[in-house]
Amino acid sequence: MSRAVTTSKLGRSEEQKSGLMEKTGSRKKEIKHFRDLEVYQKSFGLSMRIFQITKKLPSEERYALTDQIRRSSRAVCSNLAEAWRKRKYSAVFCNKLTDAMQEASETQSWLEFCYACQYIDETLFTVMDKEYESVIGMLSRMEQQADKFCF
Repeated sequence: MSRAVTTSKLGRSEEQKSGLMEKTGSRKKEIKHFRDLEVYQKSFGLSMRIFQITKKLPSEERYALTDQIRRSSRAVCSNLAEAWRKRKYSAVFCNKLTDAMQEASETQSWLEFCYACQYIDETLFTVMDKEYESVIGMLSRMEQQADKFCF
């Protein structure tokens, strides 16, 4: 049973207009919720990994480093969720994506402090830094293609 696709006044289908399709590999999947976005899933996974890493940090870093890196890594996800709900307004959508990118960059900075203080090794730092670069790239592409997501 195929789903009917309505066409807007501009001639674009509602799926195209609201950007509800995401290409993953050779297939496209329908996006119904921000949790369906690959970038959200990746960011959430990274945030949970940071939570595990920070459990091992010294107690004297609780407020200076631990809380800050946890907050910034989680803020990537929360800003993306807010952006998704504000797709009606392209400028607001892009602003929240920019906020998410800034939080990802801040997380990279905190990871560098973890490495410099020898709380994590170079391999872990490099892997996490590259993963956040990937997230930033995904968010940047969403921002550049905002018209595909906004309605």
